[in-house]
Amino acid sequence: MNKLLMVFLIAAFTTLAGVSQDTGYVFQMVQDIPCTPVKDQHRTSTCWSFSSVSFFESELLRMGKPETDLSEMFIVRHTYEGKADKYVRMSGTVNFAGGGAFHDALNVLKNYGLVPEAAYPGLEYGDEQHNHRELDAVLKGYMDAVIKNPNRKLSTAWMKGFRGILDAYLGESPETFTWQGNTFTPASFAESLGLDPDDYVILSSFTHHPFYEPFILEVPDNWAWGTCLNLPLEEFGRVIDHALNKGFTVAWASDMSDPGFTSAGLAIVPEKPWEEMDDSERMNALESPAKQRVITQEMRQAGFDNLTTTDDHGMHLVGCATDQLGNRYYRVKNSWGITGNYEGFWYASREYVLYKSTNIMVHRDAIPRDIALKLGLE
Repeated sequence: MNKLLMVFLIAAFTTLAGVSQDTGYVFQMVQDIPCTPVKDQHRTSTCWSFSSVSFFESELLRMGKPETDLSEMFIVRHTYEGKADKYVRMSGTVNFAGGGAFHDALNVLKNYGLVPEAAYPGLEYGDEQHNHRELDAVLKGYMDAVIKNPNRKLSTAWMKGFRGILDAYLGESPETFTWQGNTFTPASFAESLGLDPDDYVILSSFTHHPFYEPFILEVPDNWAWGTCLNLPLEEFGRVIDHALNKGFTVAWASDMSDPGFTSAGLAIVPEKPWEEMDDSERMNALESPAKQRVITQEMRQAGFDNLTTTDDHGMHLVGCATDQLGNRYYRVKNSWGITGNYEGFWYASREYVLYKSTNIMVHRDAIPRDIALKLGLE
Protein backbone atom coordinates (compact mmCIF):
# COMPACT_ATOMS: atom_id res chain seq x y z
CA MET A 1 0.00 0.00 0.00
CA ASN A 2 1.21 3.54 -0.77
CA LYS A 3 2.77 4.97 2.43
CA LEU A 4 1.05 8.34 2.02
CA LEU A 5 -2.31 6.62 1.57
CA MET A 6 -1.63 4.48 4.63
CA VAL A 7 -0.87 7.56 6.73
CA PHE A 8 -4.08 9.18 5.49
CA LEU A 9 -6.19 6.10 6.33
CA ILE A 10 -4.67 5.81 9.80
CA ALA A 11 -5.38 9.48 10.45
CA ALA A 12 -8.94 9.12 9.18
CA PHE A 13 -9.56 6.04 11.30
CA THR A 14 -8.12 7.79 14.36
CA THR A 15 -10.42 10.76 13.78
CA LEU A 16 -13.48 8.52 13.37
CA ALA A 17 -12.53 6.56 16.46
CA GLY A 18 -12.27 9.78 18.42
CA VAL A 19 -15.68 10.93 17.23
CA SER A 20 -17.17 7.55 18.07
CA GLN A 21 -15.63 7.65 21.52
CA ASP A 22 -17.07 11.10 22.19
CA THR A 23 -20.51 10.66 20.66
CA GLY A 24 -21.04 6.90 20.57
CA TYR A 25 -22.93 4.66 22.93
CA VAL A 26 -21.80 4.90 26.55
CA PHE A 27 -23.50 2.45 28.89
CA GLN A 28 -23.90 2.89 32.62
CA MET A 29 -24.68 -0.38 34.39
CA VAL A 30 -27.73 -0.28 36.66
CA GLN A 31 -27.90 -3.98 37.51
CA ASP A 32 -25.07 -6.42 36.76
CA ILE A 33 -25.96 -10.00 37.69
CA PRO A 34 -23.20 -12.61 38.03
CA CYS A 35 -22.77 -14.90 35.05
CA THR A 36 -20.21 -17.37 33.77
CA PRO A 37 -17.71 -16.60 30.97
CA VAL A 38 -18.90 -16.18 27.39
CA LYS A 39 -18.67 -19.37 25.32
CA ASP A 40 -18.68 -19.96 21.57
CA GLN A 41 -21.26 -22.09 19.80
CA HIS A 42 -19.15 -21.57 16.65
CA ARG A 43 -20.59 -23.28 13.55
CA THR A 44 -23.66 -24.82 15.16
CA SER A 45 -27.34 -23.99 15.53
CA THR A 46 -27.24 -24.68 19.26
CA CYS A 47 -27.74 -21.17 20.65
CA TRP A 48 -30.80 -22.52 22.49
CA SER A 49 -28.60 -24.92 24.46
CA PHE A 50 -25.83 -22.38 25.11
CA SER A 51 -28.30 -19.78 26.36
CA SER A 52 -30.15 -22.32 28.50
CA VAL A 53 -26.90 -23.59 30.02
CA SER A 54 -25.73 -20.04 30.67
CA PHE A 55 -29.05 -19.41 32.42
CA PHE A 56 -28.64 -22.57 34.53
CA GLU A 57 -25.08 -21.57 35.43
CA SER A 58 -26.27 -18.15 36.61
CA GLU A 59 -29.02 -19.82 38.59
CA LEU A 60 -26.37 -21.81 40.44
CA LEU A 61 -24.48 -18.59 41.22
CA ARG A 62 -27.70 -16.97 42.43
CA MET A 63 -28.26 -19.97 44.71
CA GLY A 64 -24.84 -19.44 46.28
CA LYS A 65 -23.18 -22.38 44.56
CA PRO A 66 -19.71 -22.25 42.99
CA GLU A 67 -19.20 -21.41 39.33
CA THR A 68 -19.93 -24.53 37.29
CA ASP A 69 -19.21 -25.18 33.61
CA LEU A 70 -22.08 -27.32 32.32
CA SER A 71 -22.11 -29.28 29.07
CA GLU A 72 -24.19 -27.85 26.24
CA MET A 73 -23.58 -30.89 24.03
CA PHE A 74 -25.10 -33.32 26.54
CA ILE A 75 -28.37 -31.41 26.12
CA VAL A 76 -27.94 -31.23 22.34
CA ARG A 77 -27.31 -34.96 22.07
CA HIS A 78 -30.39 -36.05 24.01
CA THR A 79 -32.53 -33.47 22.25
CA TYR A 80 -31.47 -34.86 18.89
CA GLU A 81 -32.71 -38.30 19.93
CA GLY A 82 -36.10 -36.77 20.70
CA LYS A 83 -36.12 -34.97 17.35
CA ALA A 84 -35.43 -38.24 15.54
CA ASP A 85 -38.32 -39.99 17.26
CA LYS A 86 -40.72 -37.14 16.43
CA TYR A 87 -39.48 -36.98 12.82
CA VAL A 88 -40.28 -40.66 12.31
CA ARG A 89 -43.67 -40.47 14.01
CA MET A 90 -44.61 -37.44 11.89
CA SER A 91 -43.29 -39.02 8.67
CA GLY A 92 -40.83 -36.18 8.20
CA THR A 93 -43.38 -33.36 8.41
CA VAL A 94 -41.73 -31.61 11.39
CA ASN A 95 -38.50 -29.66 11.44
CA PHE A 96 -35.35 -31.73 11.82
CA ALA A 97 -32.29 -29.52 12.27
CA GLY A 98 -29.88 -28.27 14.89
CA GLY A 99 -32.20 -25.66 16.37
CA GLY A 100 -34.24 -26.01 19.52
CA ALA A 101 -35.90 -24.14 22.36
CA PHE A 102 -35.61 -23.52 26.08
CA HIS A 103 -38.07 -26.27 26.95
CA ASP A 104 -35.73 -28.76 25.25
CA ALA A 105 -33.09 -27.99 27.88
CA LEU A 106 -35.70 -28.30 30.64
CA ASN A 107 -36.83 -31.65 29.23
CA VAL A 108 -33.27 -32.99 29.23
CA LEU A 109 -32.73 -31.73 32.78
CA LYS A 110 -35.94 -33.47 33.86
CA ASN A 111 -35.55 -36.75 31.97
CA TYR A 112 -31.78 -37.28 31.81
CA GLY A 113 -30.03 -34.80 34.11
CA LEU A 114 -26.97 -32.69 33.39
CA VAL A 115 -23.21 -33.20 33.28
CA PRO A 116 -20.24 -30.85 33.58
CA GLU A 117 -18.43 -29.78 30.42
CA ALA A 118 -15.43 -31.93 31.32
CA ALA A 119 -17.60 -35.06 31.29
CA TYR A 120 -19.07 -34.41 27.85
CA PRO A 121 -17.37 -31.76 25.67
CA GLY A 122 -18.94 -33.23 22.50
CA LEU A 123 -15.85 -32.80 20.32
CA GLU A 124 -15.05 -36.18 18.80
CA TYR A 125 -14.55 -35.07 15.18
CA GLY A 126 -11.10 -33.53 15.11
CA ASP A 127 -11.98 -29.88 15.77
CA GLU A 128 -11.27 -27.82 18.85
CA GLN A 129 -14.43 -25.76 18.33
CA HIS A 130 -17.99 -26.88 17.77
CA ASN A 131 -18.84 -27.41 14.11
CA HIS A 132 -22.03 -29.30 13.30
CA ARG A 133 -22.31 -28.67 9.58
CA GLU A 134 -21.29 -32.21 8.69
CA LEU A 135 -23.07 -33.75 11.66
CA ASP A 136 -26.36 -32.02 10.86
CA ALA A 137 -26.15 -33.06 7.21
CA VAL A 138 -25.34 -36.68 8.10
CA LEU A 139 -28.17 -36.93 10.64
CA LYS A 140 -30.69 -35.38 8.25
CA GLY A 141 -29.66 -37.71 5.43
CA TYR A 142 -29.91 -40.72 7.72
CA MET A 143 -33.36 -39.75 8.98
CA ASP A 144 -34.67 -39.05 5.49
CA ALA A 145 -33.57 -42.54 4.48
CA VAL A 146 -35.32 -44.03 7.53
CA ILE A 147 -38.67 -42.34 6.88
CA LYS A 148 -38.72 -43.57 3.28
CA ASN A 149 -39.42 -46.93 4.95
CA PRO A 150 -38.08 -49.04 2.07
CA ASN A 151 -38.89 -52.31 3.88
CA ARG A 152 -42.48 -51.11 4.44
CA LYS A 153 -41.83 -51.74 8.11
CA LEU A 154 -39.26 -49.91 10.21
CA SER A 155 -36.51 -52.09 11.57
CA THR A 156 -35.61 -52.19 15.24
CA ALA A 157 -32.12 -50.93 14.36
CA TRP A 158 -32.69 -47.40 13.12
CA MET A 159 -32.44 -45.63 16.50
CA LYS A 160 -29.34 -47.64 17.38
CA GLY A 161 -27.80 -46.45 14.12
CA PHE A 162 -28.81 -42.87 14.84
CA ARG A 163 -27.23 -43.01 18.27
CA GLY A 164 -24.12 -44.47 16.67
CA ILE A 165 -23.72 -41.31 14.60
CA LEU A 166 -24.10 -39.17 17.71
CA ASP A 167 -21.57 -41.36 19.53
CA ALA A 168 -19.08 -40.93 16.69
CA TYR A 169 -19.37 -37.14 16.51
CA LEU A 170 -20.20 -36.14 20.08
CA GLY A 171 -19.14 -39.14 22.16
CA GLU A 172 -21.13 -41.74 24.04
CA SER A 173 -23.45 -40.32 26.67
CA PRO A 174 -21.83 -41.05 30.05
CA GLU A 175 -23.66 -43.39 32.40
CA THR A 176 -21.36 -42.32 35.25
CA PHE A 177 -18.51 -39.84 35.59
CA THR A 178 -16.18 -38.51 38.26
CA TRP A 179 -16.27 -34.85 39.15
CA GLN A 180 -14.43 -33.17 42.01
CA GLY A 181 -13.62 -36.55 43.51
CA ASN A 182 -17.18 -37.90 43.48
CA THR A 183 -18.92 -40.31 41.13
CA PHE A 184 -22.22 -39.21 39.61
CA THR A 185 -24.81 -40.23 37.09
CA PRO A 186 -26.24 -37.37 35.02
CA ALA A 187 -29.41 -37.57 37.12
CA SER A 188 -27.61 -37.54 40.46
CA PHE A 189 -25.39 -34.68 39.32
CA ALA A 190 -28.42 -32.59 38.37
CA GLU A 191 -29.99 -33.41 41.72
CA SER A 192 -26.82 -32.31 43.52
CA LEU A 193 -27.01 -28.94 41.76
CA GLY A 194 -30.50 -28.28 43.08
CA LEU A 195 -31.96 -27.23 39.73
CA ASP A 196 -35.63 -28.21 39.57
CA PRO A 197 -37.07 -28.02 36.03
CA ASP A 198 -40.52 -27.38 37.48
CA ASP A 199 -39.24 -24.08 38.90
CA TYR A 200 -38.88 -22.55 35.44
CA VAL A 201 -41.54 -20.95 33.29
CA ILE A 202 -41.52 -20.01 29.60
CA LEU A 203 -43.46 -16.86 28.72
CA SER A 204 -44.45 -15.03 25.55
CA SER A 205 -46.84 -12.32 24.37
CA PHE A 206 -49.01 -12.69 21.27
CA THR A 207 -52.63 -11.81 20.58
CA HIS A 208 -53.50 -14.79 18.35
CA HIS A 209 -53.82 -16.86 21.54
CA PRO A 210 -55.69 -16.06 24.78
CA PHE A 211 -53.74 -14.27 27.48
CA TYR A 212 -52.87 -16.14 30.69
CA GLU A 213 -53.19 -19.50 28.91
CA PRO A 214 -50.54 -21.89 27.58
CA PHE A 215 -50.06 -22.09 23.82
CA ILE A 216 -47.72 -23.78 21.36
CA LEU A 217 -45.40 -21.20 19.81
CA GLU A 218 -45.56 -21.64 16.04
CA VAL A 219 -41.90 -21.53 15.05
CA PRO A 220 -39.89 -24.22 13.22
CA ASP A 221 -37.47 -24.91 16.08
CA ASN A 222 -40.37 -25.78 18.40
CA TRP A 223 -40.27 -29.34 17.06
CA ALA A 224 -41.42 -30.70 20.45
CA TRP A 225 -44.50 -28.44 20.49
CA GLY A 226 -43.54 -27.01 23.84
CA THR A 227 -45.88 -24.44 25.35
CA CYS A 228 -45.48 -20.87 26.54
CA LEU A 229 -47.71 -18.98 28.95
CA ASN A 230 -49.14 -15.92 27.23
CA LEU A 231 -49.02 -12.42 28.74
CA PRO A 232 -50.03 -8.96 27.58
CA LEU A 233 -46.96 -7.03 26.44
CA GLU A 234 -46.94 -4.65 29.40
CA GLU A 235 -46.87 -7.56 31.85
CA PHE A 236 -44.33 -9.45 29.74
CA GLY A 237 -41.97 -6.48 30.03
CA ARG A 238 -42.72 -6.12 33.71
CA VAL A 239 -41.66 -9.73 34.32
CA ILE A 240 -38.28 -9.08 32.71
CA ASP A 241 -37.68 -5.91 34.71
CA HIS A 242 -38.84 -7.45 37.97
CA ALA A 243 -36.66 -10.51 37.45
CA LEU A 244 -33.49 -8.54 36.76
CA ASN A 245 -34.16 -6.10 39.59
CA LYS A 246 -34.48 -9.04 41.98
CA GLY A 247 -31.22 -10.64 40.83
CA PHE A 248 -32.72 -13.28 38.52
CA THR A 249 -31.43 -13.60 34.98
CA VAL A 250 -33.64 -14.24 31.94
CA ALA A 251 -33.12 -16.63 29.02
CA TRP A 252 -34.13 -14.72 25.90
CA ALA A 253 -35.19 -15.96 22.44
CA SER A 254 -35.45 -13.28 19.79
CA ASP A 255 -35.39 -12.21 16.18
CA MET A 256 -31.99 -10.94 15.06
CA SER A 257 -32.75 -10.31 11.38
CA ASP A 258 -33.77 -6.73 12.17
CA PRO A 259 -31.27 -4.06 11.03
CA GLY A 260 -31.11 -2.86 14.63
CA PHE A 261 -29.36 -6.05 15.71
CA THR A 262 -25.70 -5.47 14.85
CA SER A 263 -22.54 -7.54 14.97
CA ALA A 264 -20.92 -4.76 17.00
CA GLY A 265 -23.05 -5.51 20.06
CA LEU A 266 -26.21 -3.40 19.75
CA ALA A 267 -29.90 -4.19 19.37
CA ILE A 268 -32.01 -1.05 18.95
CA VAL A 269 -35.31 0.22 17.53
CA PRO A 270 -34.91 3.89 16.54
CA GLU A 271 -37.99 6.07 16.57
CA LYS A 272 -37.86 6.41 12.78
CA PRO A 273 -38.34 3.06 11.02
CA TRP A 274 -35.24 1.71 9.26
CA GLU A 275 -36.98 1.53 5.89
CA GLU A 276 -37.69 5.27 6.03
CA MET A 277 -34.07 6.23 6.76
CA ASP A 278 -31.40 7.21 4.28
CA ASP A 279 -27.86 5.85 4.61
CA SER A 280 -26.62 8.69 6.79
CA GLU A 281 -29.57 8.35 9.17
CA ARG A 282 -28.93 4.63 9.49
CA MET A 283 -25.27 5.26 10.25
CA ASN A 284 -26.11 7.89 12.85
CA ALA A 285 -28.60 5.58 14.56
CA LEU A 286 -25.93 2.91 14.95
CA GLU A 287 -23.20 5.31 16.04
CA SER A 288 -24.99 7.53 18.57
CA PRO A 289 -27.92 7.03 20.96
CA ALA A 290 -31.30 8.34 19.92
CA LYS A 291 -34.89 8.10 21.08
CA GLN A 292 -36.35 4.59 20.74
CA ARG A 293 -39.70 3.81 19.18
CA VAL A 294 -42.68 3.15 21.45
CA ILE A 295 -43.61 -0.52 21.03
CA THR A 296 -47.24 -1.59 21.09
CA GLN A 297 -48.86 -5.01 21.28
CA GLU A 298 -50.18 -4.45 17.75
CA MET A 299 -46.71 -3.71 16.33
CA ARG A 300 -45.28 -6.77 17.99
CA GLN A 301 -48.06 -9.00 16.66
CA ALA A 302 -47.76 -7.58 13.15
CA GLY A 303 -44.07 -8.45 13.09
CA PHE A 304 -44.77 -12.05 14.03
CA ASP A 305 -47.68 -12.35 11.59
CA ASN A 306 -45.78 -10.95 8.59
CA LEU A 307 -42.57 -12.86 9.43
CA THR A 308 -40.40 -9.81 10.00
CA THR A 309 -40.05 -11.19 13.53
CA THR A 310 -38.66 -14.72 13.41
CA ASP A 311 -37.28 -17.08 16.02
CA ASP A 312 -33.57 -16.70 15.25
CA HIS A 313 -31.40 -16.79 18.33
CA GLY A 314 -31.25 -17.69 22.02
CA MET A 315 -29.34 -15.40 24.39
CA HIS A 316 -29.20 -14.55 28.09
CA LEU A 317 -30.19 -11.28 29.81
CA VAL A 318 -27.80 -10.67 32.70
CA GLY A 319 -28.26 -7.03 33.65
CA CYS A 320 -29.65 -3.56 32.98
CA ALA A 321 -27.99 -0.38 31.75
CA THR A 322 -28.74 3.09 30.45
CA ASP A 323 -27.11 5.15 27.73
CA GLN A 324 -26.20 8.82 28.07
CA LEU A 325 -29.73 9.83 26.95
CA GLY A 326 -31.37 7.69 29.61
CA ASN A 327 -32.59 4.97 27.24
CA ARG A 328 -32.90 1.63 29.00
CA TYR A 329 -31.04 -1.49 27.85
CA TYR A 330 -30.56 -5.07 28.87
CA ARG A 331 -27.06 -6.50 29.01
CA VAL A 332 -27.09 -9.63 26.87
CA LYS A 333 -24.68 -12.53 27.13
CA ASN A 334 -24.25 -14.03 23.67
CA SER A 335 -22.63 -17.32 22.60
CA TRP A 336 -20.47 -16.12 19.72
CA GLY A 337 -17.22 -16.00 21.65
CA ILE A 338 -15.33 -12.83 22.60
CA THR A 339 -16.52 -10.60 19.79
CA GLY A 340 -18.15 -7.24 19.09
CA ASN A 341 -17.48 -4.04 21.00
CA TYR A 342 -18.31 -5.49 24.42
CA GLU A 343 -16.31 -8.74 24.61
CA GLY A 344 -19.13 -11.07 23.67
CA PHE A 345 -21.93 -9.12 25.34
CA TRP A 346 -24.64 -7.11 23.61
CA TYR A 347 -26.78 -4.20 24.76
CA ALA A 348 -30.40 -4.54 23.66
CA SER A 349 -32.75 -1.63 24.19
CA ARG A 350 -35.83 -2.42 26.21
CA GLU A 351 -37.86 -1.51 23.13
CA TYR A 352 -36.01 -4.05 21.01
CA VAL A 353 -36.67 -6.79 23.54
CA LEU A 354 -40.37 -5.91 23.77
CA TYR A 355 -40.65 -5.81 19.98
CA LYS A 356 -38.57 -8.79 18.87
CA SER A 357 -38.70 -11.39 21.67
CA THR A 358 -40.29 -14.69 20.76
CA ASN A 359 -40.19 -16.03 24.32
CA ILE A 360 -38.28 -15.96 27.61
CA MET A 361 -37.51 -18.40 30.42
CA VAL A 362 -37.50 -17.28 34.05
CA HIS A 363 -37.62 -18.76 37.52
CA ARG A 364 -41.20 -18.75 38.76
CA ASP A 365 -40.12 -16.69 41.80
CA ALA A 366 -38.98 -13.94 39.42
CA ILE A 367 -42.57 -13.27 38.31
CA PRO A 368 -44.50 -10.51 40.13
CA ARG A 369 -47.11 -12.08 42.38
CA ASP A 370 -50.12 -10.46 40.69
CA ILE A 371 -49.01 -11.83 37.32
CA ALA A 372 -48.20 -15.25 38.77
CA LEU A 373 -51.74 -15.42 40.16
CA LYS A 374 -53.23 -14.68 36.74
CA LEU A 375 -51.09 -17.45 35.26
CA GLY A 376 -52.18 -19.94 37.91
CA LEU A 377 -48.65 -20.31 39.26
CA GLU A 378 -49.63 -19.70 42.90
